[in-house]
Amino acid sequence: MTPRFIGSEIYRGSSYGPTHPLRVPRVSTVMDLARAMGWLTPMHYLTSPRAKPAALTNWHTPDYIAALQQAEARGTVSDAVRARHDLGTASNPVYPEVFRRPATAAGGSILAGRLLREPGIVYNPGGGTHHGLPDRANGFCYLNDPVLAILSLRHEGIERVAYVDIDAHHCDGVAHAFSDDPRVCLISTHEDRRWPFTGAIHDRGAGNEWNLPLPKEASDDDMDAALHRLILPRIADHRPQAIVLQCGADAVSEDPLSRLALSNGAHWRVVRALMNATDRLLVLGGGGYNPWSVGRLWTGVWATLTGQDIPDRLSVQAQKVLRELEFPGHRLGRNPPDHWFTTLADAPRRSGISKVVDARLRVLEDRARVWV
Repeated sequence: MTPRFIGSEIYRGSSYGPTHPLRVPRVSTVMDLARAMGWLTPMHYLTSPRAKPAALTNWHTPDYIAALQQAEARGTVSDAVRARHDLGTASNPVYPEVFRRPATAAGGSILAGRLLREPGIVYNPGGGTHHGLPDRANGFCYLNDPVLAILSLRHEGIERVAYVDIDAHHCDGVAHAFSDDPRVCLISTHEDRRWPFTGAIHDRGAGNEWNLPLPKEASDDDMDAALHRLILPRIADHRPQAIVLQCGADAVSEDPLSRLALSNGAHWRVVRALMNATDRLLVLGGGGYNPWSVGRLWTGVWATLTGQDIPDRLSVQAQKVLRELEFPGHRLGRNPPDHWFTTLADAPRRSGISKVVDARLRVLEDRARVWV
């Protein structure tokens, strides 16, 4: 199957509000950059469907889905709904597309599961909302499209799945769904002592949950070690029929919501390795709150998935896309460095594997010897 990019125009101009971290354009930037580079053609592109309520209630509760629809229709929620479903809060505000936008991301991930009944690669950068809970919004996530993607794969007969999450924040919603399901191997790297404060190294669910909290300033060497000593060995042990990668872009140095120090090349190496580990791969977006770093990283993911050579300097048209971005109200938007406009690839960020990461990987390696 030709690699497929699932996108939608709903992401263009849709914002959680003028002060929210998700006020910045993300998926639309990736679409525009990839097209400017000649990498996203009609042969690759699919418009995401909007998931219907019946599909969403495969995991979310009917009451919650109804409350989310009503929040969009009314533009507000009652105090009772706010308390019950965490809607209308600073983290999870009511905005004009508060049902349609997450339902579109979820529809894309459900569609990806259907497409991957046959071997192939699917990219849904609007997905990756890994914090959503069955009956409430959580951490900017109104629905949990990774969970719905795995359930969609299962509906197509794909029983054994590896879920890999390299977002700066732990995938608490996905763990809520599958940590006790041995058919799903859950692997997460995330910043230690960072919200939602879950994903401790000793959490193991049914035995097939693997968490590697990373210390602040963790670098490319730490992620490379995690890839080769945790992610790939545990995938090999699990022998999944499909892999779902949540490729959040908030673990890079330039992101305002983490203290990790990866380059986007570290993410691309994970993508490339997982392409070689399965014949069914779904890659999702996730976190990422600097418009330049997330646009560059996720466009490079698509280049990796489609075998494109990433040039040292972007085309004039691609540079124009990046130069037109704004980051209102944040110091990072005041004087962006020139390479955010002219390149995709960050310089490698190497500091050697930290003693903390090495020690934690040893703990997980020892556990794997016993578990297997």
